[in-house]
Amino acid sequence: MAETFEHPAEAVESAPAAAETSVAVATGSSSGRPERTFRREGRGEGRGEGRGEGRGEGRGGGRDFRSRRKVCAFCVDKSRVIDYKDASRLRRFLSDRAKIEPRRKTGVCAKHQRRLSTALKRARFLALLPYTGVHLRNSERSA
Repeated sequence: MAETFEHPAEAVESAPAAAETSVAVATGSSSGRPERTFRREGRGEGRGEGRGEGRGEGRGGGRDFRSRRKVCAFCVDKSRVIDYKDASRLRRFLSDRAKIEPRRKTGVCAKHQRRLSTALKRARFLALLPYTGVHLRNSERSA
């Protein structure tokens, strides 16, 4: 444990616990004042200390929100080809502005993402899918 430097007027015991650490700040030596000590509460030395390590403690509220690894929808179905004529299935991979969603958002593997983008572009060319979000919203109203 690091030694803490404290003002003699402050009769505070040095804390051996990891939750309390002291920081000494030197004020100008010309003023003749001794060094001051500031105490920081709740600053643990390890990861997660002072924040409620277990479930139900601290800000977490008991739920574990670590992101789950997404699985490629096409690998699960074992589909050999991505059909550009299946507009309802391809529409899931377009954003509300009719942009192709990235892999990190959809969970599609690299091989199927390349094939998916080709299928989306073919469907757009044949007017099965929109190029812009304006056309996407208009097609939903008419359907």
